[in-house]
Amino acid sequence: KNENDERHAQQSITMEQTPPITIRQPNPSDGIAVNQLIAQSPPLDTNSLYCNLLVCTHFTATSAVAVSENNLLGFVSGYLLPDEPNTLFVWQVAVHPAARGHKLGKKMVFDILRRPNCAAVDHLKTTITSDNQPSWGLFRSISTELQAKMTKEEFFDQKTHFGGDHESEWLVKVGPFRSN
Repeated sequence: KNENDERHAQQSITMEQTPPITIRQPNPSDGIAVNQLIAQSPPLDTNSLYCNLLVCTHFTATSAVAVSENNLLGFVSGYLLPDEPNTLFVWQVAVHPAARGHKLGKKMVFDILRRPNCAAVDHLKTTITSDNQPSWGLFRSISTELQAKMTKEEFFDQKTHFGGDHESEWLVKVGPFRSN
């Protein structure tokens, strides 16, 4: 670990001490903090720092960060499906442990949905493992607020696609709903 990693790990963030939270599009300077947040957010799969830098560069219009002062408290990565431009695929939702329980993940998803480039979006998709109860709760809540149907089907099988090294991923679909 380098000095930056240790200093970041020693920061203690509590919601009571945190000034207002701003949700915005990510930028490349968020890449390291995004990478560290995802590493602190099991069961999320960690990606390379380079991958997170690309998300913070190429997918800014469909991704979000939640920041308070210089602290990254949340991150959502997403993109419009190339063959379904009315569908936002939410890849990862990560919320700092101290910021959990305040609907920050939901606020970031809705921030993305309100953006001009998502004006035609009327469906959400994501994948979730069966044991990731926070994500199931988040997408049930989003489905309820959007007054949209939520369905699931097996997408990537534990044996066939992951060689037994990862739980099966379920494709969750929310929609249709009224676009922004």
